[in-house]
Amino acid sequence: MTNPPPPDTLSKLDYELLADFRYQLRRFMRFSEEITQSHGITPLQYLLLLQVKGYPGRNWATIAELAERLQSHHHGVVALASRCEKAALVARRPGRDDGRCVEIYLLPKGEELLRQLAMLHKDQLVDLQQILKIPSENLLKRFS
Repeated sequence: MTNPPPPDTLSKLDYELLADFRYQLRRFMRFSEEITQSHGITPLQYLLLLQVKGYPGRNWATIAELAERLQSHHHGVVALASRCEKAALVARRPGRDDGRCVEIYLLPKGEELLRQLAMLHKDQLVDLQQILKIPSENLLKRFS
């Protein structure tokens, strides 16, 4: 009987699980990149639309909230929102409670494009659900 690896090392199987998990994530990301570009927007524009629509509890989000959700810098999200605004996908409004904040809303064109892309992503997720494997609980315990 073989002894388990010490807690500060990983087994070959651990590496295989991590590698496969990252591979499946990358496949999904590549699908997303290709499908969004084929619909005339960048993957980041899609993510901004998705985060606005999917923001918890309301149908808009501030630039600061979007920066957090996109894990990006504030000024980068401002530029991204400007590109989306120029494409008539979103609109900006001054903050309700704080005029220094900017609220981002989807416009009808953005809503429709997001709906189309989200349906395509949903189908891909259903397909990936059969093969996407989260690393084993034992592996996760060793990382903590």
